[in-house]
This record gives sequence, structure tokens and C-alpha cells, in this order.
Amino acid sequence: MRFNYPVIGNILGLLLMLNGAFMFICIPFSLYYSEGDFMAIALAGGITIAFGSMLSFLTRNPATKELKKKDGYLIVTGGWLIMSLFGMLPYLFSGAIPSVADAFFETVSGYSTTGASILTDIESVHKGILFWRSLTQWIGGMGIIVLAVAILPILGIGGMQLFVAEAPGISPDKLQPRIKETAKRLWFIYLGLTFVETMLLWLGGMGFYDAINHGLTTMATGGFSTKNDSIAHFSSPFIQYVIIVFMFLAGTNFTVSYFVLKADLKKVLNNEELRYYGGILLGLTVVIGGMLLLLDVGMPVEETIRTSLFQVVSVITTTGYITTDYTQWASFITVLFFIMMFLGASAGSTAGGVKLVRHIILIKNSFLELKRQLHPSAIIPVRFNGQAVSRDITFNILAFIMIYISIFALGSLVMAMLGVDFMTAIGSTATCLGNIGPGIGSVGPVDNFAHIPEAGKVFLAILMLIGRLELFTVLMILTPYFWRKY
Repeated sequence: MRFNYPVIGNILGLLLMLNGAFMFICIPFSLYYSEGDFMAIALAGGITIAFGSMLSFLTRNPATKELKKKDGYLIVTGGWLIMSLFGMLPYLFSGAIPSVADAFFETVSGYSTTGASILTDIESVHKGILFWRSLTQWIGGMGIIVLAVAILPILGIGGMQLFVAEAPGISPDKLQPRIKETAKRLWFIYLGLTFVETMLLWLGGMGFYDAINHGLTTMATGGFSTKNDSIAHFSSPFIQYVIIVFMFLAGTNFTVSYFVLKADLKKVLNNEELRYYGGILLGLTVVIGGMLLLLDVGMPVEETIRTSLFQVVSVITTTGYITTDYTQWASFITVLFFIMMFLGASAGSTAGGVKLVRHIILIKNSFLELKRQLHPSAIIPVRFNGQAVSRDITFNILAFIMIYISIFALGSLVMAMLGVDFMTAIGSTATCLGNIGPGIGSVGPVDNFAHIPEAGKVFLAILMLIGRLELFTVLMILTPYFWRKY
């Protein structure tokens, strides 16, 4: 099968134009704070739009606008990569991050909503650049590809292939028959929740600039903050509770939020993944909070429970905000948080990681395998939300888990070969592959990635991209048979 390169080039050009337009949104903050980053942002946005326009112009009027599944995988991977390459221009032009490797790491960390950073003094960065840093996470949260899906029909191009490539392995739960309408409703919910959280944070005493930045990065489950101490900078319990609620919502399948808005509570209450999601968060909070009370860490009971809940929700949803250094509590708790990095929140959310639905189906299939051994002739399907899960999906999940573990092991080995100590090697690999942000070792909650070798930063950025696109989308194009013409 041949690729439709004109259509691919046209869509990539469109994505770049959108990317450049988002850069211009940062200009009002540059002008308001007058910190000298206006020209850098304007130049970066202009170059990005110009290149995107040229690419779209050169690939206009293709012979056919038919979009195959292979084209979708190539567009998604190529789109995220080319957006990252142009997205680092504001950092380079402003001098905020002069190193290409560092700028690439920070940019990919933004679009992939990982939240790992090489910045050692975030508060010294100009406000316009800092807003762009937050905006990259908001763009990547829902996926600019899904945004483009709503626009592609204007060009006469169907967008289902792109939507499937965004969520490989488990079929997307369409809210409406037309994928364009689905994308529009998802973005409406995403934008609305971002606005509500921003207003609540502002009313809770956070400055408007900080409120809008944290609104953007919370709903993206990204974790970039405008403060060196992250959310620990804000001592207000109200602010922390607001962020807890919206991290939880961002980690919930957006179809559930849609059903809540439609007052279809039956579908919400019957959602199996949501019940597991809430139960796991509650259970882990009780365990960690109870441990801290037994250890007598010097915090009042309410603060102990709130801090435990905040950190559990932050890690499970792969947001990565911090209110304290949980690696200093106890070795048992550190190991527990490390295990959480492999959980993830709900499928269909902005969270990264493996996703709970995969764990649920894998565990159910493992127990049912025992029954199948006793009754080899019986047909015993795995059921999720009351429906039988096809064997193809089960095999897909098994393959995903095995590949995920293999990449984690290989990635840890590569980081160790680059001279990173053992704890940092496994911590940096786990947190970047899971798009979480803080890890363990020297990349823990109060540390950053500035000391990682440049080769290690580029490698970790690639892991972020692989993790954000859920493995198969990126790995698919690296296989020889993907490029065969059949």
C-alpha cells in the first residue's frame, strides 16, 4: 500500500499553522509583563506558520483525499515530532533554554504532558515563555490531532484513522456517530473544565496568571508549574483541594464527563473503570495516610490526609504536581509511589501510563484462565462494563503490557550505560515512559533533569513520545513491514 504523501504533508502543514497560532496567544502576556520575550515568540510563531503554510500550499489539491490507516499512524507520529521541533523555537530564540537538547526535552515533555523539566529556576523565566510552556501541555493534553480531526472534514478528509491512531489497542468510545462531532464535544468539555478550574483557583487567592497556567496544566495532567516549589508554593488547602478535584476529573474518561453533563447518571454509575479508579485512589490514600499517621511526620490529621490524597491523585493521573517530597517519608511509601507510576488513570482521559482498563482486563483474564484450565471446552469471555471483551483486544493488551515492560527494562539499561545511577535510571525511565514528571533517585519530586547527560535527555524525550502515543503508534512505523507496498 502506497502512502498518500500529499495529504500527509497537507495535514502536517495544518498542524504547524495551528501550532504557530497557539504561540501568538502568548504575546499578550509578553506585552503585559514587558520582559523582552515578545520578538522571540512572534518570530517563532511567524516561522512556524510560514513553514506550515508553505507545506500546505505545496501539497494542495492531491489526486485523492483518501486517508488509509497507515497514513494515520504516520501523521500522528510525524505530527507530534514536527510540532515538538518547531515548539522549541520560543525557548531557543528567547535564550530561556539555549541548548537544543534541553529545549527538545522541555518541549516534548510539554506536548506529551510529562512535566519533567530541565529548568532549575522556573520563576526567573519570562512570563510569555512560561505561558507557552504551559500551553504546550494543554495542547498535548487532549491531543492536537483530535483538534485537527474536527477541522479535517472541511478539507474533505475523513478523520477516523487519526482518532484510532491516537488510542491504539482499545476502540475509542464515540460520543456521536460522526467523529468530528465527538472531537468538538471533547474539546468543549476540556475547555470548559479548564475555565472553571482557572476561575476557582483565582477566587481561591492564586494570582490570575498563575491560575490560568495551573488550569491549563492540571486539565492536561501535565504538572508544569509557574513556581519552583510546584503546588507546595501555595499553602492554601482550598487551592490544593480544587487541584485534587480537577486532577481526578482530568484522569477520568471524558465520555464519563460527557454523560454527567447529559445527566445520564446510569451510564456513569455503571462504568466499571470509574469504580476501580475511585476505589484505588481511596485505598492508596488510606494506606499512605495511615502510614504517615503511624510514623508521626509532624502534620495535623487533616493535612496528612490531604497531602496523601494530593500525591496519590497526582501520580495516578500522571499529573506530577508536588506538595511535598514523598521520597523522604519511608522506603515502603517510595516503593508504593514507584509502583503507581505503572498504573495510569482512565482510558479516554488526558492521563498517560498503562491505563487502568488494561490492568483490569489483564487481571480478569488471568483469573479466568484458571477456570479455563478446569473447563477447557468452556467458552468463558472476559467481561468489562457488562460486555464481552474480544480475544483480539485481550491479546492486544497482553502485547502492550509486555512491550511496555520491555521498553522500561531496556530504557533503564540505556540510562545506566549513560552513567546514571540505578535508582535514577529506573526512576527517569518509568516517569518519562509513563508521562508522569517526578521520579525517584536524583529526578525525584524536588529535583529536575538538568543534570542528565544530553544523550540521556534526547533518549528520555523519545520515551515520552512513545508513552504519549501508547507505544504501538510510534513502534509501528519502525517496523519494516509498515513500509512495504501492499
